This record gives sequence, C-alpha cells and structure tokens, in this order.
Amino acid sequence: MIKTEDIIKIASYFTIVAHSPGRLRVRVNPKIKNENSNISIEDIEQIPNKIKGIKNIKVNKVIASVTITYDANIFKPEVWEDLINKRNLDEITKIINNLAKEVM
Repeated sequence: MIKTEDIIKIASYFTIVAHSPGRLRVRVNPKIKNENSNISIEDIEQIPNKIKGIKNIKVNKVIASVTITYDANIFKPEVWEDLINKRNLDEITKIINNLAKEVM
C-alpha cells in the first residue's frame, strides 16, 4: 500500500510538462529508478482507488511521463503545483489524509 509520504517522495522526481485544471502531465526524472522503495507502477496506478478526487493516473514508461486527471474542485491546481515544487507539504499531507478512501 502506498502512503502519503511515498506520494510526496515520488512527486519530488516530477517536473510539470503541462497543467490545466483537472489534468496534470509530468516528466519523471530517471533518478527515480535509484529510489530504494517497494512502490510499484501498479501501486501508483491504484492511487485513484485510494484517494478521493484523483480520477486516473496513466504511466507512460516509454517517454517517462505520468498523466493525472483529477477533480479540480477537490484538488485545487495550486495543490499540485505545491506538491511538485515541494511547498506547503504539511498542508498537502493533511489534504491527502483527509481525502484518503482507506487508511494509508
């Protein structure tokens, strides 16, 4: 199971490519492969089943990108910007924990 701190750690390898309310596309730094973690791509793709407001996560390993579709009324676009840029992480942790569909 993926935890909130895992989400924050994974996001630290992301760079925003395109972002419009409800859709975020990020490039993934190849250094993520060096991360000693038990988190799989399947774990990442299952996040929408665990957190309210995230509709879909599509991982493209060929071009090292991730596309996230989300409800912009639940997750404000600024939350994603802050997560990727490592700002207001305590507040983001609270938001994610409040929206968790199961104990994470």
